[in-house]
Amino acid sequence: MSIAAITGVGVVAPNGLGTAEYWSATLNGTSGIDRITRFDASSYPVQLAGEVSGFAAEAHLPSRLLPQTDHMTRMALVAADWALADAAVQPGEMPEFDMGVVTASASGGFEFGQRELENLWGRGPEYVSAYQSFAWFYAVNTGQISIRNGMRGPSGVLVSEQAGGLDALAHARRHLRKGTRLVLTGGVDSSLCPWGLTAQIPSGLLSRSTERGRAYLPFDAAAQGYVPGEGGAILVMEELEIAKAGCDRPIYGVLAGYASTFDPPPRSGRQPRLRRAIELALSDAGVVADDVDAVFADGAGVAELDRVEAAAISAVFGPYGVPVTVPKSMTGRLFSGGAALDVVAALLSIRDGVLPPTVGTGRPAPEYQLDLVTGAARPGTVRTVLVLARGYGGFNSAVVLTAPQV
Repeated sequence: MSIAAITGVGVVAPNGLGTAEYWSATLNGTSGIDRITRFDASSYPVQLAGEVSGFAAEAHLPSRLLPQTDHMTRMALVAADWALADAAVQPGEMPEFDMGVVTASASGGFEFGQRELENLWGRGPEYVSAYQSFAWFYAVNTGQISIRNGMRGPSGVLVSEQAGGLDALAHARRHLRKGTRLVLTGGVDSSLCPWGLTAQIPSGLLSRSTERGRAYLPFDAAAQGYVPGEGGAILVMEELEIAKAGCDRPIYGVLAGYASTFDPPPRSGRQPRLRRAIELALSDAGVVADDVDAVFADGAGVAELDRVEAAAISAVFGPYGVPVTVPKSMTGRLFSGGAALDVVAALLSIRDGVLPPTVGTGRPAPEYQLDLVTGAARPGTVRTVLVLARGYGGFNSAVVLTAPQV
């Protein structure tokens, strides 16, 4: 059975454009969470978000793409370009049907859709862009990336909110096992516009704090919800032996295990299924709990959700049994982009032997019994990492990443 290796990464995050900038900020505990500037949010109950600042699409993409793409898709296209360059891959030199694209999306092109609805109701149907027919769609990032790079192999999109970033990687691994040579995968999301924010507020899960350093507090006794964000990561995935054959190409790590489960309905009396996802992912990777050096947690910042996740981690690894970190505390929850970005952070932790901190949370609630990395980055041996993600509505996903075998 083929082994799925990650050979390139491209990052667009609220606390850094590009992998180096993001990783430096993350290790230093630099947050990208601040007041919303994309529009006037003064009348909204949610005031803070993780916006990607300094991103100028016109500096990276041809002008013909700008009228037909949402802000989300522009970031995804640039992240894909960076990932391919990182992997030293020239798509034009490979057979087009040997390359696929699998991304995750939670909202599609929300901002583009809002703008065209404003045109429809404010100016008339003749002012609605023809690109609205696809620019809003969940699969648009996959489509635009594949068209831009001439990738005509197996492709798709996963829609499972925050969990989608891991589900996309697993689907990409399936394509590699069936013979596809290379797959671009991951997730980039954005819905930081009036319509997008309005759609999120009724969940009751968003933080209404205006204190940027204490608004999003995973596993803290004072947790009051999460901060929304935008961005994410695109990764190049190749079969390990093919990747090893390349010259001067990085191999960040191996996707060794994956599993997903779905929670039972509320008030059903049945237990959440996150623990089962963890156990299945470890089994798929052929490792046991003692082999895992760190957990990159979902970290919802919502008391009940944090309790469920902490209980699952403690049940598998024992109380305080493994270091746990939530680097998304510096970006907000990026929906389909969040888990993909966590995977990049986990791979860089393996590469550099250091775990990024969870910012904001001063001391985790003692009942959670977690060894949470807080305050500063923690150096140490990192060879095997578990990444967790949960999507709104009951999705649970878990991925095991391991260091590449030399």
